[in-house]
Amino acid sequence: MSERRFDLDDLLTLMAVLRDPEQGCPWDVKQDWDSIVPHTLEEAYEVADAIERRAYDELPGELGDLLFQVVYYSQFAAEEGRFDFHEVVHVLTAKMLHRHPHVFPDGTLASRREDASAAEVETQQVHSRWESLKAEERDARAEEAATASVLDDVPRNLPALSRAAKLSKRAARVGFDWPDSRGVIAKLREELAEVEEALAEGDHDHAREEVGDLLFAAVNLARTLDADPERCLRGTNGKFERRFRRLEAALQEEGVTPAEAGLERMERHWQAAKRHDNHNDIPPTHE
Repeated sequence: MSERRFDLDDLLTLMAVLRDPEQGCPWDVKQDWDSIVPHTLEEAYEVADAIERRAYDELPGELGDLLFQVVYYSQFAAEEGRFDFHEVVHVLTAKMLHRHPHVFPDGTLASRREDASAAEVETQQVHSRWESLKAEERDARAEEAATASVLDDVPRNLPALSRAAKLSKRAARVGFDWPDSRGVIAKLREELAEVEEALAEGDHDHAREEVGDLLFAAVNLARTLDADPERCLRGTNGKFERRFRRLEAALQEEGVTPAEAGLERMERHWQAAKRHDNHNDIPPTHE
């Protein structure tokens, strides 16, 4: 007889038991909304890492860890009488039905199209409609909160590069943008010049501020190239790590450490590592 497979109800029961003050796990019992947030961010990045490494066999575990975070927050809310996991599912499903009128014309699962017409909708039309519906939802929330900004609901806890990309994308959507990438490149040069000027004046606080402006301009350049800046930088991180490890291995064969080698010697091995990458056509991402 095969072992029974656990289902979502089992997971929800497990969480309730873990949080039980009498029978639960002491670590789980003492957690709260704020203490779990760092774990949520970490689990999301582990999912992204597994995908970029094409480690599909690891994904069930990593996606499960991420789902567990949702179950955690839902348990907190249930204990406080706010909502439960089933309300999360309901709100999500209702939102997705509303945002896909080209698939669910009447906004219900029963109204789904069974012909090929949904597939014939242009991708750009779908994206435009999606963004329009999201904007309507933001406007509705803004009315309730007596505020109105295209920047509303961009999460503050996003990684800085991702948040910069979302902020600039929102602003660009209402016309606050350069006409093409050449304008962004000019802005990059301007910001770099301001960093140099601040350093020349010995004003390191100002220089740090200008470095932030320089990074924001670089994020805008990535956006104009339809590139995710987080993914770009993760690719570069992987490339740097791969080449530096090759540099260390070469120095080890010569019997010296990086600290003993000196910059000129390390640069020679660094260039060799770059040539090795180029010769083997190693992709910059999926490290």
